[in-house]
Amino acid sequence: RKMSKKKSKVLLNMSKIMKKTNKINYYKFPDKHGRFGKFGGRFVAETLMPLLLDVEKKYKEVRRSKKFKRELSYYFENYVGRPSPLYFAKRISKEIGDVKVYFKRDELNHTGAHKINNCVGQVLLAKKMGKKRIVAETGAGQHGLATATVCALFNLKCVVYMGALDIKRQAPNVFKMKLLGAEIIPVKSGTSTLKDAMNEALRDWVSNVKDTFYVIGTVAGPHPYPMMVRDFQSIIGIEAKKQILKVEKRLPDYLVACIGGGSNALGLFYPFLNNEDVNIIGIEAGGKGINSKMHAASLSRGKPGFLHGNYTYLLQNEEGQITDAHSISAGLDYPGIGPEHSWLKETGRVDYFSATDKEALNAFKICSKLEGIIPALEPSHALSYLLKNSKKFKKNQIIIMNMCGRGDKDIFSISDSLGIKI
Repeated sequence: RKMSKKKSKVLLNMSKIMKKTNKINYYKFPDKHGRFGKFGGRFVAETLMPLLLDVEKKYKEVRRSKKFKRELSYYFENYVGRPSPLYFAKRISKEIGDVKVYFKRDELNHTGAHKINNCVGQVLLAKKMGKKRIVAETGAGQHGLATATVCALFNLKCVVYMGALDIKRQAPNVFKMKLLGAEIIPVKSGTSTLKDAMNEALRDWVSNVKDTFYVIGTVAGPHPYPMMVRDFQSIIGIEAKKQILKVEKRLPDYLVACIGGGSNALGLFYPFLNNEDVNIIGIEAGGKGINSKMHAASLSRGKPGFLHGNYTYLLQNEEGQITDAHSISAGLDYPGIGPEHSWLKETGRVDYFSATDKEALNAFKICSKLEGIIPALEPSHALSYLLKNSKKFKKNQIIIMNMCGRGDKDIFSISDSLGIKI
């Protein structure tokens, strides 16, 4: 009996040791090869490898530079308008139940979305590398607008690749980019959306390696881009953590954000990943429904493969060919996902669900009427999850949702969907 108790104690201690050993320190990823577990990496043409290695080397230098950090902080505060507020959405909270929903209001940033956080960082890096020409891809137009804005600020040539379909449904942002001096190149190949724009931007970069820097707009692409974009966007979560501790004196119970490529989500999630008591939820674009072929839910209905220089979850057929994605939101209309999200899904640290076009439109209307905040269609997907899963949440739980963009850009496409004439 004594031996049994002793053995039991030994086994219990071993179990505790194993749990500690198996605990993942999420802040140590990616590894030196740009891998998040089996995801990520760098799979590109040989002509791009020297350039990517150069970008990685320079980024590692500025990442440690106090001067670069001061410069970045200056533009965040005085140009972007950070910190963005953490707003208690009182009426939305009542609509959901006895919870507290806070919006991290990155839609109040200069240019109207989170995208400018990353653009300021990457363009400052490009300047330090002596680059004079910037190329970018864009879907909803917010990344293109942010890139054009920062290029105007620093007097750099800006070329933006944008799907022909997205140009039509994001007319306000296209007009703004042209005002800022950017050259907009319509992409008519494939589905004429974000995936195709990214293909063309990569081709441009390969052809103009000496003077050009490619500003990728999300946490996708070859290493070091997923890491670099995440780092620049993590200012969202760093601020949110400080703000919620000041207001509520504790961390939130839930974080919620929409995911297309996934930069706004990782921006909020990353500083909380090692806080195990914080539940984290990402919402994909369910389009017409994830059981249809009209959606962009790569984590829910895709499988791992290679796209745009990295290994990640993708929408693809049995032959491995990329299939078309669909979403009412141009910013979520992408057949893949950032590799870190694929890893977070497989480790179980983040739970991923989807919201349909119809559900996002409903959330868009509710938020506008209850809070006087007109959201972009992207964060409307995240809000729709909260609205339709109100029974999931317990009394007095705290939820932070990333309000990553405002709805100015979507007014024409939404008016068509709702049958309202402007």
